[in-house]
Amino acid sequence: MTNEQLNSGNPRVDYEYRRRKSAEEMKYQVISFVMMILLTLIAFGAVAAGFSKWFTIPFILLLAVVQVIFQLYYFMHMSHKGHEAVQLFLYSGVFVAFLTLLTFFTIIWW
Repeated sequence: MTNEQLNSGNPRVDYEYRRRKSAEEMKYQVISFVMMILLTLIAFGAVAAGFSKWFTIPFILLLAVVQVIFQLYYFMHMSHKGHEAVQLFLYSGVFVAFLTLLTFFTIIWW
């Protein structure tokens, strides 16, 4: 549920609103959980199929990135209002880590 509280003055309306929002949130979490299980099975299938490691490794890493996005936005509720500062710090850290890795790879390889 979001951080904002609905206060219409009518307890019945407030209860129904919270109940509907909770059901909607649970639906999104179940769908994302099923999607993550499917992505995991696809990754296992790619390894079991015996594809080349030049295909399998990037494919598994791509699926891992998709699963991290599902984790952040649905299980850690970053899609809700009020999490903008957390998103800023998280994305800034990812950007700095990317730049650091890019710098070290450039120094080593060139």
